[in-house]
Amino acid sequence: MKKRFSIIMCLLLSLTLVLSACGGSDSGNGDSAGQANQESSNNGGADNGTDGELVSDGLIPATDKSNSPATATNRTDTAIIGITAPSGIFNPIYAESAYDKYVTLALFNGLLQINKDGTYSEDLAEEYTVSEDKLTYTFKLKDGLKFSDGSPLTAEDVAFTLTVLHDKSYDGPSDIIKDAAIKGGQEYKDGKATSVEGIKVIDPKTIEVTTLKPRALALGAIGDSGILSKAYYGKDYKQGDLSYMKDLFTKPLGNGAYKLDKFVPGQEAVLSANENFHNGVAKIPHLIFKFTTDETNVQLLQTGETDMDMVTVSKDQVEQLQELGFLDINLFRTNGYGFINFNHNKEMFKDKRVRQALAYGLDRQQIVDAVYQGYADVIDIPQSKDSWSYTDEVTKYNFDLEKAKQLLDEAGWTVGSDGIREKDGQKFKITFTASSPNPVNDAIIPVAQANWKELGIELTAEQMDFNAVIEKRKKGDFDMMFLAWGLTPDPQSSENVFKTGGSQNDIGYSNPKLDELFEKAGSEVDVEKRKPIFKEIYQELNEDLPYIYLYQRRDMWATNARIQGFDMSPYRYFTYDLSTIQIQ
Repeated sequence: MKKRFSIIMCLLLSLTLVLSACGGSDSGNGDSAGQANQESSNNGGADNGTDGELVSDGLIPATDKSNSPATATNRTDTAIIGITAPSGIFNPIYAESAYDKYVTLALFNGLLQINKDGTYSEDLAEEYTVSEDKLTYTFKLKDGLKFSDGSPLTAEDVAFTLTVLHDKSYDGPSDIIKDAAIKGGQEYKDGKATSVEGIKVIDPKTIEVTTLKPRALALGAIGDSGILSKAYYGKDYKQGDLSYMKDLFTKPLGNGAYKLDKFVPGQEAVLSANENFHNGVAKIPHLIFKFTTDETNVQLLQTGETDMDMVTVSKDQVEQLQELGFLDINLFRTNGYGFINFNHNKEMFKDKRVRQALAYGLDRQQIVDAVYQGYADVIDIPQSKDSWSYTDEVTKYNFDLEKAKQLLDEAGWTVGSDGIREKDGQKFKITFTASSPNPVNDAIIPVAQANWKELGIELTAEQMDFNAVIEKRKKGDFDMMFLAWGLTPDPQSSENVFKTGGSQNDIGYSNPKLDELFEKAGSEVDVEKRKPIFKEIYQELNEDLPYIYLYQRRDMWATNARIQGFDMSPYRYFTYDLSTIQIQ
């Protein structure tokens, strides 16, 4: 078997960003934004087309389906999808990692769904309208909606879900108060009201939501979340106390294409078709999410133990998967990016000249080429090149040790007698917290150690599993670490990451200018008027560097050709097709 690197992507599957390990994985969450058509990008890669042409975007079809191993073809009623092990948070308003969301999206549907181009269309909603002043959203539900236990799904359940998101004890990744600004939402969170004034149930099939001001993210914030059963999730609800919700994470009651039968941490999640699903019973009766790693996912596809998995895209990987013959290989630019973040509460990272020096002083191209072999681009802003908000008019942090040394000198970090820089009695030593196994971290660590040693900086790596890394990030117990965000279809959701006090800003970053720009962009719904604001946002993020931006890569989903019907894109995830895929 050829040497390979594997990294599962970070996807955003809701209006919040999704974190992933990015080799472990790259999260479906951590970013998802953009509505432009995909561009064909022939940046390196392999001659993997049928007539020798370069294919770095699009479908490479299976060449010989008969090569499929008996282990797979003998499964006539079950599909097995490989993913990195989730933590078991199977709740649509709490799931944060891409892997928890994959399972959750099979179990829950929302009022709206995301289309291939990143726009929204009706799902549980039969129709919706937005008032002329862009303040009131009215959703009419489809007839006969049910949860998987057969109980009815009504506007009361929608109202309950939206209300819980405003509760003062809610500590999930969403921030509906900022994203939607629903009338009375802040008062409810503060305990000054017993209901959210702007959420009104008109009748069992109709709900009306009124916002305080036009918000770019309001439609998605209201319509994209999976709906919770008020009878099941609300029977123990008391305003200000959602602690009981955590007891139900692995006992979900949903309304999606499948229902959860069994969850074995570190091994698998076993699902069966929901006979009450509003779009009809799934065509494949049984679905298993088998938890794989970068070291096992290709082997399991090869032996037929899994039917589908996301594999790190590289020349070696593409060639290896093609040689099997029975796999359909889908390539597209990921709607997300990998990054190295700083803990901004640490004194040594508070000077942007230091952050810039660490960016200039890291050979990012070497790291990206080592892992992706031409199937990823080094980036200088935290946004997908497919997004309507993208700009290239920014500083390029090309590898430049002399520039890095100059910036560190200017910031007052001088080289000591032992070769390590110091300032105010503090040595410049960094502990790099790294998820493992993870090919991106395996590439970053030796390059960063060598590059930064030349700058007079000592880097030590501490390695652990992905979920432990996320816990350290949430606690602020780290210096630097590599992760990835999955972007949403709208770039505004990045404010949760970069605004002061944002719901996903766990690194202590604060920039008042950015706070103002995000507020300005979020209050505008016209895309053409938002474009110049986002240009300013990305130029400021490029200058101030809350992160070292690393890459945007290609996604590669390999699927046994016996499974047909997936229609994925950077914005439309495989979970949307689970009810319609078929075994052939």
